[in-house]
Amino acid sequence: MSFHEFLKNTTQGDRQFLVSAPAIQQALTGQISRSRYLAYLTQAWHHVRETVPLMMGAGARLPHRLDWLRAEMIHYVEEEVGHDEWILSDIHHAGGDAVAATASPPNVTTGAMIAQAWDVVSRRNPVGFFGMVYVLEGTSVALALQAADRIQSTLALPATAMTYLRSHGTLDQEHIHHLAGILDRLELQEDRDAVVDCARSIFWLYGSMFRELEQVP
Repeated sequence: MSFHEFLKNTTQGDRQFLVSAPAIQQALTGQISRSRYLAYLTQAWHHVRETVPLMMGAGARLPHRLDWLRAEMIHYVEEEVGHDEWILSDIHHAGGDAVAATASPPNVTTGAMIAQAWDVVSRRNPVGFFGMVYVLEGTSVALALQAADRIQSTLALPATAMTYLRSHGTLDQEHIHHLAGILDRLELQEDRDAVVDCARSIFWLYGSMFRELEQVP
């Protein structure tokens, strides 16, 4: 079994905790409100704006035995730059206040997810960050495009309010195959363990982030 397949199998229960979040199921079944969609976008902005700094931090801290991975980090950084701006544009076109979103603090669970990622990168094993990449890209591939169609239809939003979900869903279909190749090149058990540990924690924190959205009507 490849490591990518092992990761998928090992984290199946954690993934189920995420995808079973009521806010996600409501989005997929056309029961989400505009205020909750805007709340989701705001939390997405908070964690997406950390993606490029996290990748740069992880790349800088990689040990020499993983020098081959630095070029992959550069590729990911180039792909991810500007995605936070997509989200602010979506907030604006969905009738929200993008300036207020940037001035707001992240929710507790969103902040915890960001802090966990930085802890992995700066204090543990930086290659573990690919566990977070696996969670976010895998979830995006599975749910983003379907959710975008249903949310847009339910709330009668313009296409310009769905840029992040649609673009990310499409891009991540390409990224997830590339990520599998990276993961399968990891040879040391300590690196594989770091990826699994990070993925499991992010599945639960990301799932908790969506559950915290239930406070929004």
